[in-house]
Amino acid sequence: MKKLIAGNWKMNLDIGEAVKLIDQLTAELNDYDFEKADILVCPNFTCLYPVHELLKDSQILLGAQNMYHETEGAYTGETSGSMLKAVGCSYVILGHSERRKYFGETDEFINLKISKAQSYDLIPILCVGESLEERESDRHFEVVKSQLLKSLSGLDKDEVLKTTVAYEPVWAIGTGKNATSSEAQEMHKFIRDEVISGIVGDGSKSIRILYGGSLNENVSEELLSQPDIDGGLIGGASLKFGSFTKIIRSIK
Repeated sequence: MKKLIAGNWKMNLDIGEAVKLIDQLTAELNDYDFEKADILVCPNFTCLYPVHELLKDSQILLGAQNMYHETEGAYTGETSGSMLKAVGCSYVILGHSERRKYFGETDEFINLKISKAQSYDLIPILCVGESLEERESDRHFEVVKSQLLKSLSGLDKDEVLKTTVAYEPVWAIGTGKNATSSEAQEMHKFIRDEVISGIVGDGSKSIRILYGGSLNENVSEELLSQPDIDGGLIGGASLKFGSFTKIIRSIK
């Protein structure tokens, strides 16, 4: 399966800084074989349009970090799927652990967003993952399965097949820690074979499952070579073009 390397810039970079980073990325990846992997950047909302303009002649894809589940209306501070499409987005990150933790987003709320995103032909990247306490109490499989089933509830088979999943162990996000390659592979295989296959059968083999959680250039080759890890959702390392491109080029 073709890999996907996605950079989640989070609440970082103003327009000038974003333009500089994209200029560096496009120059560095000018000779890259995009048959190896799709490359995606997800800036903050203020940077989406200028980044889109710079990527017009590039094979790098554009995504957003969030969206609301309504079409339009009196929802101050929110952004709709149609707005994201109009600015050139093809992906949107939904259910990130930071949205769950800081903004109280539930699986049921995320489910509404996934359905609405797909109505605009936006590919949702559904984030799931357990806390350290949940892993240490041996509930990590139970927690991730519950998040997936609730977030995908009511979607038909085709909609599930159009969803990308990102496994992000919460205890590894922004901490510099990573799940070992065997721990990550074990969870990715569980997601594919025990959860997604129960919804779409053999179609689970065509669904990308990304690894996130302090993924950097020092561990990317080993993690991305695992059979059920189909790419990465990169946080801090995606803000440094050298680190991000090293992760991209670590794909064999």
